[in-house]
Amino acid sequence: MDMKKITIAIDGYSSCGKSTLAKQLAKELHYIFIDSGAMYRGITLFALQNDCISDEEVNSKKLIPLLDGIELHFQLNPKTNSPELQLNGKNVEGEIRTPKISSLVSKISSIREVREKLVKEQRKMGQSGGIVMDGRDIGSVVFPNAELKIFVTAEIETRTERRFSELSEKGIATTREEVQKNLIERDHLDSTRAMSPLKQTEDAIVIDNTHISREEQLKVAIGLVEDILLAK
Repeated sequence: MDMKKITIAIDGYSSCGKSTLAKQLAKELHYIFIDSGAMYRGITLFALQNDCISDEEVNSKKLIPLLDGIELHFQLNPKTNSPELQLNGKNVEGEIRTPKISSLVSKISSIREVREKLVKEQRKMGQSGGIVMDGRDIGSVVFPNAELKIFVTAEIETRTERRFSELSEKGIATTREEVQKNLIERDHLDSTRAMSPLKQTEDAIVIDNTHISREEQLKVAIGLVEDILLAK
């Protein structure tokens, strides 16, 4: 598809498959994939490492002055051909995917200064187009003028099973009940936070993947991209 490259924003709830779609789409189009959620997870890990979180509560007054000292970037893993997050020069891809980080990341994401820092960095990454970025406020805040906005969703039972299987494959002990509770809590925090809440924009195209495969979902998304490119 050797045509003008566009910006693709993919938003959706936790464990709805938006990152999987974003990665597949970027690979198919030869675009750059940017996992915005990983960046928030990186700051969450930094906050834990620097004693900015105690008893599940974030000390934003302690964290905010430290934000300028946080450097985040992605480095391609040659074995998996996937970008992995580097936090101040260290690969933390494995550390940021634990249930502990998942349970805290929405609280970190609600801090205005954190969002301002990352939105600025994300816009810089995508200023030339040819990117697929997934998250919760990509189409509404980070790239409101993206040529294609997709909102991915799935039923909570489906999302729970996907997340539980993912954690089990990584050897992380948990239960389906704990996973579902975490997802519901994150949905609530992400959708009700004062700054940049998760929401479906009016111009976003919804893909409910509860009953379709990853391949079918990708086919739908590629069709949407082709329609836009052919109309240019």
